[in-house]
Amino acid sequence: MPKMKTKKAAAKRFTLTASGKVKYKKMNLRHILTKKSSKRKRKLRRPGYVANGPTYMIKKKLLPYG
Repeated sequence: MPKMKTKKAAAKRFTLTASGKVKYKKMNLRHILTKKSSKRKRKLRRPGYVANGPTYMIKKKLLPYG
């Protein structure tokens, strides 16, 4: 059976932690930053974690060797 291909778009967006969670960078921190509050920008710097529901699909289908 051939190797499964990693979805490169998913590989650029998601990383897997040691405990098996899926981590990603939050959106809305690229441009038009003057109207956003400092508190909002500070919270957006922290990583986000995918909920348990879609985690299985991301790990098995999109990042099979992640």
